[in-house]
Amino acid sequence: MICRSRLAVVLASLVLASPAFAEGPSGWKPLFDGKSLEGWEHVGPGRFVVENGELRTEGGMGLLWYAKEKLGDCVIRVVYKTGTLKSNSGVYIRIADKPADPWFAVHNGFEVQIADGGKSSRGTGSIYTFAEAKSQPGKPLEWNTLEVTLKGNQVSTRINGTPVTEFDASELKPDAKKVTGEGDPARGPRPEKGYIGLQNHDANSKVYFKEVSVRPLDAR
Repeated sequence: MICRSRLAVVLASLVLASPAFAEGPSGWKPLFDGKSLEGWEHVGPGRFVVENGELRTEGGMGLLWYAKEKLGDCVIRVVYKTGTLKSNSGVYIRIADKPADPWFAVHNGFEVQIADGGKSSRGTGSIYTFAEAKSQPGKPLEWNTLEVTLKGNQVSTRINGTPVTEFDASELKPDAKKVTGEGDPARGPRPEKGYIGLQNHDANSKVYFKEVSVRPLDAR
């Protein structure tokens, strides 16, 4: 039989040894700890600032990307708020390799747009230049929950529980390098497993994030 004092020491050691980002009871694993940029790296102009338990964009165009692992089939949950009606950001998915600059993610990943104002077809939840937003359930200047589901080549998005768009990346051709406009992404395929990132778009855009989490597809 273990005495109470020894049991307390054993339990404390187990807590200290547990992963910093362990999955919670719901299966969600936080990638942002609310206190630091642990596990994240930034490339390009501008930066992300941690304050009041939130991430805030500054300047740009830059990319804050999660460097600890590539993500395959999963659901990504991001809780965000735009600072102005013109604020712009994005959640990058399927980034093929470690980005040396933010443009690598543009041409070798997909951007799930965050833009609660402006052109509705390219609003929040759209896959930038690949799949238009079919609805606008986001609330400008308020906290919203964006979920991105990745299943093979299939990408779908929801905002506050409402479906926004679906995209089948298997339609992309390996030799398609043409872009649709200045600053738009190349049209070639992306891998089914890649890094994710958050964009700080420009000096006039302020976007806040208080959660970035991931869970396996089979978790509920």
